[in-house]
Amino acid sequence: MRLVVTGATGNVGTSLLTLLAADPAVSAIVGVARRRPSWENPKTSWVQADVRHDDLDAIFAGADAVVHLAWLIQPSRELELIREVNVDGSRRVFEAAARAGVPTLVHASSVGTYSKGPKDSRVSEEWPSEGIPTSFYSRHKAEAERILDRVERAHPAMRVVRLRPGLIFKREAASGIRRLFVGPLLPSPLVRTQLIAGVPLHPRLRVQALHSLDVADAYRRAVMTPDARGAYNVAAEPVLDGHELARLLGARPVPVNAGVLRAATTAAYKLRLQPTPAGWLDLALGVPLLDCTRARVELGWEPRHSASDALLELLDGLRDSAGFPTPPLDRGTGGPLRVREFLTGIGRLS
Repeated sequence: MRLVVTGATGNVGTSLLTLLAADPAVSAIVGVARRRPSWENPKTSWVQADVRHDDLDAIFAGADAVVHLAWLIQPSRELELIREVNVDGSRRVFEAAARAGVPTLVHASSVGTYSKGPKDSRVSEEWPSEGIPTSFYSRHKAEAERILDRVERAHPAMRVVRLRPGLIFKREAASGIRRLFVGPLLPSPLVRTQLIAGVPLHPRLRVQALHSLDVADAYRRAVMTPDARGAYNVAAEPVLDGHELARLLGARPVPVNAGVLRAATTAAYKLRLQPTPAGWLDLALGVPLLDCTRARVELGWEPRHSASDALLELLDGLRDSAGFPTPPLDRGTGGPLRVREFLTGIGRLS
């Protein structure tokens, strides 16, 4: 099989390429990225391309499957640019795959595509997927799925799969995740479980997560399972809430008011102390918990890491400034002493 992966240098892309290279059914992998990495992966050739404007038809020609992972989270203060990549870029990928006659298209959706839902029970893939309105990430994921719906209806011969994972962690993504969500002001040595005295406790602050290699395995199975179609929820146990985090970190759960937490997040964002707008908090409070039965039954998927272990691995990586030799994940992308992050403006580095 010849596979094309957009966004191949990110958290999930690097894990997926690693798994695909080890699969004897895969003969060739084309990794598509805006910036060519120094990383060399078996069976993999690199194409430097931007999903917003470069010719994708030629890249996809002859592919047995396209996996679309390319997505922007930063620069969060440039929403027009982010929408061009996330929504318009996704449309260009979907339409190019259809024109090229690609048999299988697998799209990286998210738990973020879901509308507000329960935190005390699990929802299937049938739950409404209109997103959380105050989160640009959620809006874009929902918009991309509506475009995918139209492309799928227009090209019924193309097998279309969309995965909806929870939060995705791995050690090697730590530097990239810090740049995206925390910013340059947090000293890495302070990310120690012994130094975390309290964790927020709120009945709706309950999220699901999984290891990057586990979600990559779900993508691999989606490609390789010929009958797989439609949406699949993927997440590991346990649910991460204030009580579980307190147990995991040896900290105290501290009850918080959602309005106060949102106001503090907004103030820190406006003061450029951190790069994460309050829509991310709204997303965490709003999206439902996922029932992953369909992925387990139809894809034979089972996570090898618990959500807790994946989080601890990420925290260890944050403490050690861990990275990976691709531009989105490299520990040096922010420059010496993170100077590039400061010079470009917190919430602007992409």
